[in-house]
Amino acid sequence: MDGGSLGCLGYLFVVGVVRGVTQLDYVAYVVSNKSSIINMYTADTLGPLWEGIRVRGMRDPRDILACRQDRQLYVADFDYCIWQVSADDHSSVKWLPTESTTDTFDADTLSLTSRGLLVTSSVRTLYEYSMPDRELLRVVSLPGHVERLLHAVETSRSTFVVSHRGTSLHHWQSAVSELLFSGVTKVDVTRGGN
Repeated sequence: MDGGSLGCLGYLFVVGVVRGVTQLDYVAYVVSNKSSIINMYTADTLGPLWEGIRVRGMRDPRDILACRQDRQLYVADFDYCIWQVSADDHSSVKWLPTESTTDTFDADTLSLTSRGLLVTSSVRTLYEYSMPDRELLRVVSLPGHVERLLHAVETSRSTFVVSHRGTSLHHWQSAVSELLFSGVTKVDVTRGGN
């Protein structure tokens, strides 16, 4: 094995379509398609822990992340809300509805930023919220040639790197782009997509 390769340490078999995985301390948390249960596994051996966390009302989880500062799990429930779930007592609350009287969006993926929670919506929009007060800090709309926004993270320079389908060259082309917030999108990596 060369120095740049990783060896396979173990397998975790989950029945169903896995939508998101995160880790907090020694526990791996997994959400699956159309399930109201967050499954828990030991992070080192991937053995199942208990029966999981049941989130009453959760419909279609798409992603999960763990915040080490507040020991909370955040789950994107596709077209419904974002759940906040305590990693300690397993209590849950509908943290942020994705539907209001003025706007509705799909919560696809989540990531942490220096100021809070970044929500990726499939309809070319990023929403950044402060934590814990849920104040909307910023809405970023991507250019019209972006067909589908897949995921986004904040860089150390406070810009966003996004993966998406659809470029100015072709609507099925996949790309990773950096949003520079000066009205410019810098496309760094592109490749043909199927």
